[in-house]
Amino acid sequence: MKKLLIASAITASLLGTSAAVASEEVNVYSYRQPFLIEPMFDAFTEETGIEVNVKFAKKGMAEKVKQEGEYSPADVLLTVDISRLQELVNQDVVQPVQSEVIDQNVPEQFRDSEDKWVALTTRARAVYSSRERVGKLGDDFDYLDLAKPEWKGKICTRSGKHPYNVSLVSAIIENHGEAKAKEWLEGVKDNLARKPQGNDRAQVKAIKEGLCDVSLGNSYYLGKMLNDEEQTAWAEAVYLNYPGQNAHGTHVNVSGMAMAKHAPNEENALKLMEFLTSDKAQHMYAEVNFEEPVKPGVEQSELVASWGDYKHDPMPLEAIADNYSQSVKLLDEVQFDL
Repeated sequence: MKKLLIASAITASLLGTSAAVASEEVNVYSYRQPFLIEPMFDAFTEETGIEVNVKFAKKGMAEKVKQEGEYSPADVLLTVDISRLQELVNQDVVQPVQSEVIDQNVPEQFRDSEDKWVALTTRARAVYSSRERVGKLGDDFDYLDLAKPEWKGKICTRSGKHPYNVSLVSAIIENHGEAKAKEWLEGVKDNLARKPQGNDRAQVKAIKEGLCDVSLGNSYYLGKMLNDEEQTAWAEAVYLNYPGQNAHGTHVNVSGMAMAKHAPNEENALKLMEFLTSDKAQHMYAEVNFEEPVKPGVEQSELVASWGDYKHDPMPLEAIADNYSQSVKLLDEVQFDL
């Protein structure tokens, strides 16, 4: 009997050890492409021994996590744009995270007031201009100028309903009021060279091909194009401009993260979230994706730095989220995409 008890104790101990080893993991649902985030996850695993399991998706994250409910394996949710972060909050699929490390690393502007999401990087909603036909736009150029008659037939953009553009409209509502935002949308629509279509890079290609002279696009796409042999010529055909330097500043949005409401590995999830705001991970984000680190003091990539400094619109991201549904309504009213 004594031998049996000892054997049972050893077996239980081994099982406990196995369970502990098996639990050294964290599960991530991500809208971000694998090549953008896997370097950070590899560095996290090397540093902590915690394995990162990732599910990538293009859409439907909030719905998926909500449907899975308390049985969801998701620990950390990664996405882009404040609208998608706020959607996670609205769908009640995330939980507050209290962390002194995160609070020290990430400025208040880029954190949810209820601690339900945290920004990781910023990206400017820039204006690309043809080097050949337009040249570099000056500091006095503002988003509102895109509605002026001088740009008739010269503007390209992706769908107005894309989150990147909806968030820009939300910022214009916050800075100038709803009536002015609607007037601006009507003016920009009148100035379009073609029906909204494609992604941000497709607009730069259209500038290269002479279909339009300026376009809206996130800043980091310039880095992506310059590092893609098939798209280098597109990038070399444009200048990157930061609107609003003599006004409110350039609109910036974010990539960000949140902890799932029913995270089965909360401790590991917190470790990963804190790591992603660290100097090491923030610098990797900057180098891999040409975005700007959200943590103050972390260097930009050399390429991004070469594009010059600019003034950010200091508007809290929550203000953009609050105007989101009104922005969609205005886009429908002016039939922007038709």
